Amino acid sequence: MNNTLKVERAILNLTQDDLAKLIGVSRQTINSIEKNRYIPSTELALKLSEVFKKPVNDFFSLEKVNKTL
Repeated sequence: MNNTLKVERAILNLTQDDLAKLIGVSRQTINSIEKNRYIPSTELALKLSEVFKKPVNDFFSLEKVNKTL
C-alpha cells in the first residue's frame, strides 16, 4: 500500500505528533504508516479522512500487481 500521509500533513502544517493527537494514536503509529510499515485499520483511515477532509483513496492507494494469466 502506498500513501501520501506526509504530504497531506505538510499541507495542513501538522507534525506527526499533532496528527497523532487528533486521531488518538501515538506519533510512532503515524511514523510507521508514513513509512509503509503499518497498514491502518478502516477506522483509523476514516479518521484521517476527516482530518484531511478528503476521501481515503486520495491519500492511500494499492500497489499495482502484474499478473500473467
